[in-house]
Amino acid sequence: MSIATEPAPSSAGRGTQTVTVPRGLSGVVVTETELGDVRGREGFYHYRQYSAIELAQRRTFEDVWHLMLFGELPDATTRAAFQARTAPLRHLPGSLAEILPALARSGNGANPLSVLGAALTAAAGERGIRPLYDLTPEERRADALFVTALVPTLLTTLYRLGRGLAPVEPRDDLPHAANYLYMMTGEAPRPEQARAIEQYLISTVDHGFNASTFTARVIASTGADLVACLVGGLGALSGPLHGGAPSRALDTLDAIGTPDRIDGWIRERVLTGDRIMGFGHAVYRTEDPRSRMLREIAEGIGGGQVDFAVEVEKQVLGILAELKPGRELYTNVEFYAGVVMELCGLPREMFTPTFAAARVVGWSANILEQAADSKIIRPAARYVGPPPPQPVPSA
Repeated sequence: MSIATEPAPSSAGRGTQTVTVPRGLSGVVVTETELGDVRGREGFYHYRQYSAIELAQRRTFEDVWHLMLFGELPDATTRAAFQARTAPLRHLPGSLAEILPALARSGNGANPLSVLGAALTAAAGERGIRPLYDLTPEERRADALFVTALVPTLLTTLYRLGRGLAPVEPRDDLPHAANYLYMMTGEAPRPEQARAIEQYLISTVDHGFNASTFTARVIASTGADLVACLVGGLGALSGPLHGGAPSRALDTLDAIGTPDRIDGWIRERVLTGDRIMGFGHAVYRTEDPRSRMLREIAEGIGGGQVDFAVEVEKQVLGILAELKPGRELYTNVEFYAGVVMELCGLPREMFTPTFAAARVVGWSANILEQAADSKIIRPAARYVGPPPPQPVPSA
């Protein structure tokens, strides 16, 4: 892609230039990273040098967590040491447990994600988290481990408190994903449920320079503390065009209701310009590999809802190909993510928070990488208002 440059009158004294780029920075490379990439035309993405889907199929969440923050996959001994280090970090520190009931009430119990930022800020104060600019790489990593281990506990505690239920203490003997489900329900999950959620979590740890990751890195470039960066990422993730779609995809299945209504319902929405949640992606121009894996997981669990979802997907893709030829619209991760999470007992209000519980690992890895670069991210905007300077009118 060619990028046009032209002098910037407002910056001419500093000898800088503005660069005209596509809307949304589509296709623009803004930095270098060792954390992974998304190859949209191939339907492939990776964490460091490993296929993300193969990691989800063959390794544990703790393995991928270690890979992202420490740069290598652990062997059995290192994994055990990592689990022993992170499990105690799941427990709420100090007076934080006293703050959460009020936060849960302030969010009306609707969505723990809406108050997670406030809970993380309180946790940062409890721990004494300092700006990235003032910390060593090891101190930054220690903060990242603390926060990423604590987020599932905060989310499940806020959810239960918001519904008048007592929080469930984390269990140090359970792996990360199984413990998350346990804290949601108070019951140890079935192995197939724990593994399905673990694979979902692994598959959503990171995904290139998406909106929330880029937001977190922009804040990190200022030298702010890790939690400030994560709160920015959470704000971006809360948008329905980013992390808020899994429950909306299931709402679509509910609205259609029965197989005989699929064609008419979908055609009406497409022809009126409505977006079909769970289809289309900003990067992929072929099938989303996460969707393919989650479909296989859902089919492995089975049931009427899965059969209906598969039929809806089939017909939607056919209608989109017919009515929007050449648009390269395929199923994305949100469509089957909602199906899998519901099959595993997660309520719809917790779909996007569960996404956040995984993505916080990827954000943290990106924040640590950005913190090693002293250059602040400071783009420019093209002014298109009335030409200045104009006289200021009298009152």
